[in-house]
Amino acid sequence: MFDRLSSLIVALTLLAIAAIFAALADGEALTIAIMALAGILALAVVHSARSAPLPAPRRDAAQPTDDAPPPPLLRHPGFLRWADQEKEPLLGTAEDRVIFANDAAVRLLGRHIVGTDIRMAIRHPAAAQDRARSGEEAPETISLADFPRPGQRWTMRAAALSGSERLIRLSDQSAIDAADRMRSDFVANASHELRTPLAAILGYVETLQEMDGPEMDGGDGDPTRRRFLSIIEREARRMQQLVIDLLSISRVEADRFRRPTTPVDLCAIVQATVAQLQGSGHPRAADIVPRLGSEAQPMIGDAAQLAQLAHNIIFNAMKYGRAGTPVTVELHRRGGRVRLSVSDEGDGIRPEHLPRLTERFYRVDEARSRSVGGTGLGLAIVKHISERHQGELTIESEVGKGTRVSVTFPLADRVPLDADQGMIDME
Repeated sequence: MFDRLSSLIVALTLLAIAAIFAALADGEALTIAIMALAGILALAVVHSARSAPLPAPRRDAAQPTDDAPPPPLLRHPGFLRWADQEKEPLLGTAEDRVIFANDAAVRLLGRHIVGTDIRMAIRHPAAAQDRARSGEEAPETISLADFPRPGQRWTMRAAALSGSERLIRLSDQSAIDAADRMRSDFVANASHELRTPLAAILGYVETLQEMDGPEMDGGDGDPTRRRFLSIIEREARRMQQLVIDLLSISRVEADRFRRPTTPVDLCAIVQATVAQLQGSGHPRAADIVPRLGSEAQPMIGDAAQLAQLAHNIIFNAMKYGRAGTPVTVELHRRGGRVRLSVSDEGDGIRPEHLPRLTERFYRVDEARSRSVGGTGLGLAIVKHISERHQGELTIESEVGKGTRVSVTFPLADRVPLDADQGMIDME
């Protein structure tokens, strides 16, 4: 087949040749026949050129065709060039196998990581596809303690791509953790150093108060002196409680990435805490109403921290609830989790304050908080302890009716509480 220009040239050439032969021919009939034949041939050539499809443009072999699917993201040349320029480690997986690692990931984990199972490099359930297949959503950011070496901490974020492919980004949080540890250590050391002078102040105040009796000076004592000593004692004890709470929150923060390993019974811990508060001589000790049941609630935890958590929640309800109203302490088991709830009948808390109640030193009512005492660290300590034990803290309140603080913990399936009790089977 010819293109249009070539067909036109061929047709004109045929007509020219026909005209030459017609001029050389003797008969008029032969001339007409030659010209007619040449015209028919020229029309045929031009018609074939018009009906022939235009040739498709040539494509480079490396250029994908319009109907061909684009290459996957993890194998796209542009993505690979970009990923190697990223400073943070990036891993691409398909069916839980690493198919791509940028230069930063190779430096962190080694070149052998490509082609191996992702669970060999990152020992966390969210790194694999099992969570996605089960329909359980992974947290947005996963904390990896002691990864890839002891003393370091990285965070991981995973994004699902097409099919079974996933992109995992790792971020180094070791420097941030080191700064947090330095801050916590400073607070702990400063608080520890304050305990000695505070103990001395309180000791001398108590001695002076004992010396202020009528038998010591032959009279009723100096009322101004007694008032000043009372103020010194009250403020020193407030400072002492602040020091104790600062030491507590520093210890909890230092342990927040270390999961507890000791089997405990949450019901027994809460019962002991309630008994301690009921026997403390506090004006509202008789208002505590325990509804704990007798069934053991076995879990993996730190007994001292769980007792502190229960004490802080119950004591808060005693402080801020109205006198003579019940402070209800309950334990409820639902499936594989147990919920500790403490309710009071107080003034309640407005909704805009609820998200900030676990911040350090945050106070809803500064004047009232000072009148009832407290350091503003109680719920911050509760939050850190619940996070360490994989618990969920919720605070519900209604103005004029009261507040409910709840912490839900995962129970253990089968926990040995001690040698005498043997095993507690949750099934």
